[in-house]
Amino acid sequence: MDEKGLILKPKLCISGAAETTHLTPDAIVKTEELGKEIARQGGIVVTGATTGLPLWGAKGAKSEGGFSIGFSPADTEGEHLHFYKLPTEYMDLIIYTGFGYPGRDLILTKSVDAVFISAGRVGTIHEFTIAFEDKKPMGILQGDWATDEIIETILEKANRPNDKIVFDSDPKRLVEKVLELVRKDKEEMYKNYEKVNLENIEKNIKIKHN
Repeated sequence: MDEKGLILKPKLCISGAAETTHLTPDAIVKTEELGKEIARQGGIVVTGATTGLPLWGAKGAKSEGGFSIGFSPADTEGEHLHFYKLPTEYMDLIIYTGFGYPGRDLILTKSVDAVFISAGRVGTIHEFTIAFEDKKPMGILQGDWATDEIIETILEKANRPNDKIVFDSDPKRLVEKVLELVRKDKEEMYKNYEKVNLENIEKNIKIKHN
């Protein structure tokens, strides 16, 4: 909490490839480090409760004593394990959305304060576009993969300016940049929060007295 008593523990999504055989080891190393940095800098790691890079991100967070939440496409724990064949390791809490992968992506990105994009394929780009439409702060992890370049091309050709997207190859710097964007969002969100609530309290007290 800050001095105003507002809860400011940021929920930060790590999006990336669930299947990593096409990637170099650098993608795994950097994504795990991204999870570590999120935990070190006071954030909660949120993923799609899946294999591959999101799992490595959750692993990184847990290795630093952080907290990890997963949003599963499955309806139940049994379906998560046996139909989707997804892991439960490195997660403190799994939310079973029951909406499959596309619906899961929507709930996942809407539930967080910001999204980090690591190396990925079409599912990762899907999460990027949802977060883009929702104007979420985003951090694009750069490395020896094509995803960051694809996103740069999308942004170039979209004709939709967006000042909430930052790029960096260093996980520590990237988390710092994104947290600064989250802080600005929170400040704007809570700007009149206390004033409005005090007015509502006073209004309710008057109604009760009458």
